[in-house]
Amino acid sequence: MDITLLKKAEIGFHAAQNKKASDVLTLDIRGVSSAADFFMICSGDSTRQVKAIADEVVAKLKEVGVRPTGIEGYDVAKWILLDYCDIVVHIFHLDARKYYEIERLWEDVPKVEFNGAKISEDD
Repeated sequence: MDITLLKKAEIGFHAAQNKKASDVLTLDIRGVSSAADFFMICSGDSTRQVKAIADEVVAKLKEVGVRPTGIEGYDVAKWILLDYCDIVVHIFHLDARKYYEIERLWEDVPKVEFNGAKISEDD
């Protein structure tokens, strides 16, 4: 099944919300980074919740035929990174997110809103 970049990001966004992730943020980093097209950043209050968020994102994207090319940090669960090549999902333990503040590095890039998204489906 072919799935658009925006739809993959939306599935990941809602999967994180399903597990009560806090401050779910999706950033459009196209044009400013070759690392990916979108970064999704969210947090959980405990290592158990961080793992649950990661598991849900992986499961929901797998349902539509999308699998990560890499997973980092799952065992420690302070900062789990799910690499989907065009989308990188950062799931932080709340304390780690406050410490690293990675969204501050990307404060000038557009934020993706899934209710009335401003990005076209063919992007």
